[in-house]
This record gives sequence, C-alpha cells and structure tokens, in this order.
Amino acid sequence: MAIRDWPQTERPREKLLHHGVGSLSDAELLAIFIQTGTAGHSAVQVARDALQSFGGLSALLMAERHCFCQTRGLGDARYSVLQAALEISRRHVFETTMQGDVLSSPEHVRQYLSLHLTGLGHEVFCGLFLDNRHRVIEYRELFRGTIDSAAVYPREVVKRCLSSNAAAVIFAHNHPSGVAEPSDTDVRLTRKLVDALALIDVRVLDHLIIGQGVQTSLAERGLM
Repeated sequence: MAIRDWPQTERPREKLLHHGVGSLSDAELLAIFIQTGTAGHSAVQVARDALQSFGGLSALLMAERHCFCQTRGLGDARYSVLQAALEISRRHVFETTMQGDVLSSPEHVRQYLSLHLTGLGHEVFCGLFLDNRHRVIEYRELFRGTIDSAAVYPREVVKRCLSSNAAAVIFAHNHPSGVAEPSDTDVRLTRKLVDALALIDVRVLDHLIIGQGVQTSLAERGLM
C-alpha cells in the first residue's frame, strides 16, 4: 500500500507536522528523505530495508557512495541530497560553536567533531584552533591514516598553530573500531604535543577520542 493510502495520522510527514520530529522512527525519518518508494514497496518499507541492510541509521549516513547507491530505492541523487544535508548540519553546529566562548558549550564542540569523525573507515587527526578568548578560528584536518593508526607530526602541528595565529587548540581523532578508549600511544602523543606547543605559548585544552556514539576526553581523564 502506498503511503498516500495510509490513514493520515500514520503518514510520516503528517506525523511530523502534527506531533513533532521526535515522534518519528528512524525509518519514518528516512522515508521523508527518500520521498518515494519502489514498485510494490512504500518509502517506509524501502527505508526499513535500508536500515536493516546497513545495521542502523548512523552506518547508513556514513556509508561509502558505492554501497549507498547499490541499495534499492537509493542512488546518486539521494546520496547527493544526503551529503548536502549532513554538511548543512555540520556548518550549523560550527556556526553555533563560533558564536560564543567554546569552553562554555563543550557539547557543541563534541557534536561538531563527532559529525566530522564518526563512522569513518580510517583514522583522521584534526584540530580546532582557537584565539585567546577561546573562540574558534578554524577546524582543520591535519593527518589521515589507516584503519587503526594515523601518523602525527608535532612539527607540522606547530606550523599550523603559528599560521592560524592560534592561542589554544582542541585535538580530536576517531577510532574506526567505534571504541573511544585512549591508547597508550594516544596519551604519549598528547603529552608530546602539549610540550611542543607550550614552547610557542599555545595551550592544548583537550584531546577527544571519537567512537561510535561516544567521545572520551583526555583532559577529563587527567591524561594530559
């Protein structure tokens, strides 16, 4: 049965308008994005099948293009729209973060970094560079690695801090395994960066490890 033939109270778009976006399931949200189904399958059924195939919403959102487009009811057009929607979300969070003192809204920082790093199949080491009032100057991907490591060179980090005229920095990197526990290597690297940047009067405020739906702060753990 097509969605237009469903009772009005059960149609995803009408549910959203009358009861708010929080009333929708993952499949119903995805169905609004998909808009139309395939022969014999409503948009909601296509969405349910896609979620089951990928193992959940996060995995679907972070899927590589070829995997996404091979799924029934999806394709290049919807992949493009989805990537645009994700980038709008990232930029919204970034603008929100830039409006005030970044330290007064750590959740915005974690949300922004998670949007960039969650679900990647390789490690990425990045920095959020701040001025002397802890306002964001820029976000920068610094190093890209493999499935379980990324080579980080303190000299290059120092150069980036100097070129952006940063007074402080928050580092972050992802663990593709989804586990956000810092390794001994993560701790040693962080302390090496703290020492290197202290020589040019740049403070390292934190180093966040991004996993699947969870983030770990080395500063909060007392590991810096």
